[in-house]
Amino acid sequence: MDGSNSVAALTRLMPTTYGVDERIDWSEVEEIWQTRFPSDYVRFMQVYGAGLVSGEIVVLLPVPQSGTYTDGSGLRDETENARLTWEMCKDGADFDVDPGSIVAWGVSTGADIYCWLTTDDDPDRWPVLVCGRHTSPAFQVHPFGMAEFLQRLLGDATFQEETISVTLPEEVSFVNWREQQRRRTARA
Repeated sequence: MDGSNSVAALTRLMPTTYGVDERIDWSEVEEIWQTRFPSDYVRFMQVYGAGLVSGEIVVLLPVPQSGTYTDGSGLRDETENARLTWEMCKDGADFDVDPGSIVAWGVSTGADIYCWLTTDDDPDRWPVLVCGRHTSPAFQVHPFGMAEFLQRLLGDATFQEETISVTLPEEVSFVNWREQQRRRTARA
Protein backbone atom coordinates (compact mmCIF):
# COMPACT_ATOMS: atom_id res chain seq x y z
CA MET A 1 0.00 0.00 0.00
CA ASP A 2 1.50 3.37 -0.93
CA GLY A 3 1.61 6.32 1.47
CA SER A 4 -1.52 8.04 0.17
CA ASN A 5 -3.58 4.86 0.40
CA SER A 6 -2.40 3.91 3.88
CA VAL A 7 -3.04 7.43 5.22
CA ALA A 8 -6.45 7.44 3.47
CA ALA A 9 -7.26 4.21 5.31
CA LEU A 10 -6.14 5.83 8.56
CA THR A 11 -8.40 8.86 7.96
CA ARG A 12 -11.42 6.54 8.02
CA LEU A 13 -10.47 5.69 11.60
CA MET A 14 -8.87 8.92 12.87
CA PRO A 15 -10.57 12.26 12.14
CA THR A 16 -8.54 14.93 10.35
CA THR A 17 -10.46 17.83 11.95
CA TYR A 18 -7.45 19.10 13.91
CA GLY A 19 -4.81 18.10 11.39
CA VAL A 20 -2.58 20.76 9.80
CA ASP A 21 -0.34 20.48 6.74
CA GLU A 22 3.18 21.10 8.08
CA ARG A 23 4.32 22.34 4.63
CA ILE A 24 7.67 20.65 5.07
CA ASP A 25 10.51 21.20 2.64
CA TRP A 26 11.29 17.52 2.07
CA SER A 27 14.44 18.27 0.07
CA GLU A 28 15.81 20.04 3.18
CA VAL A 29 14.76 17.12 5.38
CA GLU A 30 16.44 14.65 3.02
CA GLU A 31 19.63 16.72 3.09
CA ILE A 32 19.67 16.82 6.90
CA TRP A 33 18.94 13.10 7.32
CA GLN A 34 20.74 11.94 4.15
CA THR A 35 17.73 9.83 3.17
CA ARG A 36 14.22 10.01 1.81
CA PHE A 37 11.35 9.32 4.20
CA PRO A 38 8.48 6.86 3.75
CA SER A 39 5.63 8.18 1.62
CA ASP A 40 3.08 7.44 4.36
CA TYR A 41 4.99 9.67 6.79
CA VAL A 42 5.25 12.44 4.17
CA ARG A 43 1.50 12.15 3.51
CA PHE A 44 0.75 12.02 7.26
CA MET A 45 2.62 15.32 7.69
CA GLN A 46 0.47 16.82 4.90
CA VAL A 47 -2.85 15.58 6.31
CA TYR A 48 -2.31 15.61 10.08
CA GLY A 49 1.09 17.08 10.80
CA ALA A 50 2.91 16.47 14.05
CA GLY A 51 0.84 16.09 17.16
CA LEU A 52 -1.06 13.88 19.56
CA VAL A 53 -2.89 10.68 18.58
CA SER A 54 -5.68 9.72 21.00
CA GLY A 55 -4.03 11.62 23.83
CA GLU A 56 -1.24 9.03 24.15
CA ILE A 57 1.00 8.93 21.05
CA VAL A 58 3.08 11.83 19.76
CA VAL A 59 4.02 11.84 16.07
CA LEU A 60 7.18 13.89 15.70
CA LEU A 61 8.30 16.49 13.17
CA PRO A 62 11.16 15.36 10.92
CA VAL A 63 13.36 18.40 11.61
CA PRO A 64 13.78 20.88 14.45
CA GLN A 65 11.25 23.65 14.63
CA SER A 66 11.06 26.21 17.42
CA GLY A 67 7.79 26.98 19.16
CA THR A 68 6.38 23.46 18.79
CA TYR A 69 4.62 21.16 21.22
CA THR A 70 7.97 19.85 22.55
CA ASP A 71 11.47 21.20 22.67
CA GLY A 72 11.34 21.37 18.89
CA SER A 73 14.10 18.82 18.27
CA GLY A 74 12.06 16.82 15.79
CA LEU A 75 13.12 13.21 15.34
CA ARG A 76 16.71 13.83 16.44
CA ASP A 77 16.46 13.41 20.23
CA GLU A 78 14.09 10.43 20.17
CA THR A 79 16.26 8.75 17.55
CA GLU A 80 19.22 9.10 19.89
CA ASN A 81 17.10 7.76 22.78
CA ALA A 82 16.01 4.75 20.71
CA ARG A 83 19.57 3.98 19.62
CA LEU A 84 20.83 4.18 23.21
CA THR A 85 17.93 2.01 24.40
CA TRP A 86 18.83 -0.58 21.77
CA GLU A 87 22.49 -0.55 22.83
CA MET A 88 21.60 -0.97 26.52
CA CYS A 89 18.85 -3.59 26.14
CA LYS A 90 19.45 -5.42 22.85
CA ASP A 91 20.47 -8.65 24.58
CA GLY A 92 16.77 -9.30 25.26
CA ALA A 93 15.90 -9.06 21.55
CA ASP A 94 15.65 -12.08 19.27
CA PHE A 95 17.11 -10.14 16.31
CA ASP A 96 20.04 -7.82 15.69
CA VAL A 97 20.20 -4.44 14.00
CA ASP A 98 22.77 -1.75 13.51
CA PRO A 99 21.72 1.07 15.87
CA GLY A 100 22.54 3.54 13.08
CA SER A 101 19.59 2.14 11.12
CA ILE A 102 17.10 3.16 13.84
CA VAL A 103 15.20 6.42 13.23
CA ALA A 104 12.37 7.40 15.59
CA TRP A 105 9.09 8.90 14.32
CA GLY A 106 6.96 8.88 17.48
CA VAL A 107 6.65 8.19 21.20
CA SER A 108 3.92 7.19 23.60
CA THR A 109 3.17 8.79 26.95
CA GLY A 110 4.27 5.44 28.39
CA ALA A 111 7.83 6.01 27.10
CA ASP A 112 7.55 3.67 24.10
CA ILE A 113 9.56 4.86 21.10
CA TYR A 114 8.25 4.10 17.61
CA CYS A 115 10.92 3.91 14.93
CA TRP A 116 11.76 2.77 11.45
CA LEU A 117 14.50 0.29 10.64
CA THR A 118 16.13 2.00 7.68
CA THR A 119 17.76 -1.18 6.37
CA ASP A 120 16.16 -1.08 2.90
CA ASP A 121 17.06 1.40 0.14
CA ASP A 122 13.31 1.98 -0.35
CA PRO A 123 11.88 3.92 2.63
CA ASP A 124 8.41 2.56 1.82
CA ARG A 125 9.70 -0.86 2.86
CA TRP A 126 11.07 0.26 6.23
CA PRO A 127 9.43 -1.79 8.99
CA VAL A 128 8.33 -0.25 12.27
CA LEU A 129 10.47 -0.99 15.32
CA VAL A 130 8.86 -0.63 18.73
CA CYS A 131 11.21 0.12 21.63
CA GLY A 132 8.69 -0.64 24.35
CA ARG A 133 9.04 0.51 27.91
CA HIS A 134 6.66 -2.08 29.35
CA THR A 135 5.82 -4.24 26.34
CA SER A 136 6.63 -7.89 25.87
CA PRO A 137 8.86 -8.30 24.05
CA ALA A 138 10.51 -4.94 24.60
CA PHE A 139 11.70 -4.76 20.97
CA GLN A 140 9.22 -5.62 18.23
CA VAL A 141 9.53 -5.36 14.46
CA HIS A 142 6.32 -4.96 12.44
CA PRO A 143 6.57 -5.52 8.67
CA PHE A 144 4.52 -2.49 7.62
CA GLY A 145 4.76 1.29 7.62
CA MET A 146 3.89 3.97 10.13
CA ALA A 147 0.33 4.68 8.93
CA GLU A 148 -0.64 1.01 8.89
CA PHE A 149 0.99 0.59 12.31
CA LEU A 150 -1.12 3.44 13.70
CA GLN A 151 -4.24 2.06 12.02
CA ARG A 152 -3.69 -1.35 13.65
CA LEU A 153 -2.81 0.21 16.97
CA LEU A 154 -5.99 2.30 16.99
CA GLY A 155 -8.33 -0.32 15.53
CA ASP A 156 -7.19 -3.68 16.92
CA ALA A 157 -7.40 -4.18 20.70
CA THR A 158 -5.19 -7.28 20.66
CA PHE A 159 -2.47 -5.56 18.63
CA GLN A 160 -2.75 -2.54 20.93
CA GLU A 161 -2.37 -4.66 24.06
CA GLU A 162 0.83 -6.27 22.77
CA THR A 163 2.34 -3.10 21.33
CA ILE A 164 1.85 -0.10 23.61
CA SER A 165 2.53 0.59 27.28
CA VAL A 166 -0.57 2.74 27.79
CA THR A 167 -4.30 2.25 27.31
CA LEU A 168 -5.76 4.13 24.37
CA PRO A 169 -9.26 5.58 24.70
CA GLU A 170 -12.03 4.08 22.59
CA GLU A 171 -12.58 7.40 20.81
CA VAL A 172 -9.79 7.89 18.29
CA SER A 173 -8.56 11.46 17.90
CA PHE A 174 -5.73 13.57 16.56
CA VAL A 175 -4.73 17.08 17.64
CA ASN A 176 -1.93 18.92 15.80
CA TRP A 177 0.60 20.69 18.02
CA ARG A 178 -0.66 24.10 16.86
CA GLU A 179 -4.18 23.30 18.07
CA GLN A 180 -2.71 22.04 21.34
CA GLN A 181 -0.95 25.39 21.78
CA ARG A 182 -4.11 27.31 20.90
CA ARG A 183 -6.06 25.34 23.53
CA ARG A 184 -3.41 25.98 26.20
CA THR A 185 -3.42 29.68 25.40
CA ALA A 186 -7.24 29.84 25.53
CA ARG A 187 -7.23 28.21 28.99
CA ALA A 188 -4.57 30.59 30.35
